[in-house]
Amino acid sequence: MAAIAVYVVVRDLVRGYWTTRGAHVEHYTLHSRYVHADLHEIRVVPAQHGNWTLVLLHGRGGGPAGMLSQSLFDALHDLGKRAPVVLLPDGGDHSYWHNRSDGDWGSMVLREVVPRHGRVAIGGISVGGYGALLLGAQGHFCAIGGHSPALWFGGADSAAGAFDDAEDYARHDIVNHPRHYSAPVWIDVGTDDPFHTAAVHYAHKIHAQLHVWPGGHDSGYWHAHMRQYLAFYAAHCA
Repeated sequence: MAAIAVYVVVRDLVRGYWTTRGAHVEHYTLHSRYVHADLHEIRVVPAQHGNWTLVLLHGRGGGPAGMLSQSLFDALHDLGKRAPVVLLPDGGDHSYWHNRSDGDWGSMVLREVVPRHGRVAIGGISVGGYGALLLGAQGHFCAIGGHSPALWFGGADSAAGAFDDAEDYARHDIVNHPRHYSAPVWIDVGTDDPFHTAAVHYAHKIHAQLHVWPGGHDSGYWHAHMRQYLAFYAAHCA
């Protein structure tokens, strides 16, 4: 019995949650014609949910499974019938969610992941936050959220592998070339986050709903605010 208890604790620590609060987690493969690869994606269907969808984009190296957390399942449960069905796309290790030389990652999300019917919100964490802000201006969404979005003032400041080259960065530079959004936009960032200055700058540029809270660029910060993220999406989409 002790061995079983240890296994359960270790399993929960590795996967980031101990109960789905009744939500069904579906793993499926998307045969993408835009990135020419099989992508391993996740769909979360709460026990109760409304007629809308939330597409959540993961950060660098995290993968869709990295978005599954106790804070997410708790927030979905608390929304009850106002909760969304959540889609967690596979963005590879560092696609940065835009069309580039190794595949049209942005088109994959917009044309193969986003449902064609019903209300859809898009959001993301870190690199996923950048992706949501980039793609949010290209689709018809009911709400857009960038949580600790990975933003830079110049291509030379970006992380290695984030863009193919200077031209690729320039084509997808939203900080110096703000996008137009037809839906409410939320941006939040920690006071000690390395992306703090650029995130606040962009939020002011596009008149986003901005939240700056104590914390850094880590899972503890995101888990602490997951209920607020889901409440924002639900307020505009449920």
